[in-house]
This record gives sequence, C-alpha cells and structure tokens, in this order.
Amino acid sequence: MSTLHLIDHPLIQHKLTLMRRKEASTNSFRRMLGELSTLMAYELTRDFPLQDIEIETPMEKMVGKVIDGKKLALVSILRAGNGFLDGMLNVVPGARIGHIGLYRDPETLKPVEYYFKMPDNMGERDVIVVDPMLATGNSAVAAVQQLKDKCAPKSIKFMCLLAAPEGVKTMQAAHPDVDIYTAAVDRELNDHGYILPGLGDAGDRIFGTK
Repeated sequence: MSTLHLIDHPLIQHKLTLMRRKEASTNSFRRMLGELSTLMAYELTRDFPLQDIEIETPMEKMVGKVIDGKKLALVSILRAGNGFLDGMLNVVPGARIGHIGLYRDPETLKPVEYYFKMPDNMGERDVIVVDPMLATGNSAVAAVQQLKDKCAPKSIKFMCLLAAPEGVKTMQAAHPDVDIYTAAVDRELNDHGYILPGLGDAGDRIFGTK
C-alpha cells in the first residue's frame, strides 16, 4: 500500500485556510496556490537524487551537490494542475513539464483522455503528478495509468492540495506504488463529487471561470 503524506507545516496550513474562504479573490487564490506549491515541493523533493558538480567559490574550487533536475518531470492534470507548476519550478527549475487532459464521459462517468504530451526520455525520469484536488480519485487513477502504460517512468508521486478519504482509497487501491502528498484530508464528498468542506472548484477559482 502506498503512503499518504500529510504536509502539515504551519505556513501551509495558514495559507490553505486563507484559500478556502469563499471571499478569496482569484488573484489571491492563484498567488497562494503558487506559494503553497513551492512549500510543498520541499517535502516532495526530500529524497530526490543528487549529482556532484564542480564549482568555484571566491576562495577555491570544490565539488558541490545539486538536485538532478534533468531527471525530474512535473505532470499536470489539466487544467487545474497548471496552478501548481510555477511554484514548483521555483524549487526545481530544471524539471521538464508534461500535461494530461481528461474529461468525464457523461454516460459512463469514466475519465476519457483528450490530451497527452510528455518530455523525452520519460523512462529515465522521476515524475510528480499534480492536481489540486483528489476527490473521487478517478482522474488521478486514469492519469497515472496512462503514464505507466505509455511512458513507464522510474517512479511516480502524486501531489494535491486537498484529498477526500474516498479519493485516497481509490488511488491507493489502483496504484499501491504511488505515494500521495497532500496538505489536508477533508471529511467527505458530496453527491456531486465535491470535497467537503473543501474549497470549491479549484480550476474555476484559479482561472476566474464558472
């Protein structure tokens, strides 16, 4: 079974509470999501591989360590996942970016892929899949499965802002090898698949749409 990592740093919890407020503007919501993604990226990159590089300080040459960013790919589940990217790139600017687009079939209620674009050499990369909400878990499960089937990356982690217990259970059952990182696990889903108490539709709040 995969591990659920609850990132409960005080700064993250503070900003998340501000984002949840219904009166938070699109601008403030988007800005705080960027700040949160930067803070969360520190936890996700804790065990990432390092590489040695030779540098020269003002005093002498030395060998230092840097994250092997060329081996990392951030994969956004469109469209809300894009809200995570800028903040994470502040931490790992060398990461490559991929996108997966999914929509829910109104008859089967299953995710259908409409877009899939990845960097080269995905089989050599560690991947972080990002989507602000892990609600039912169906989109996340489908996105990770597409990655495994088409790219077979070295490893996959999943990062979200909020998760519902139902989504965590679904994701862990389908992909027991993919750890989940989230700032909060909320109470439940409502009849329409929204997280409660949640923060509403993350995509609409990021982009100012309805």
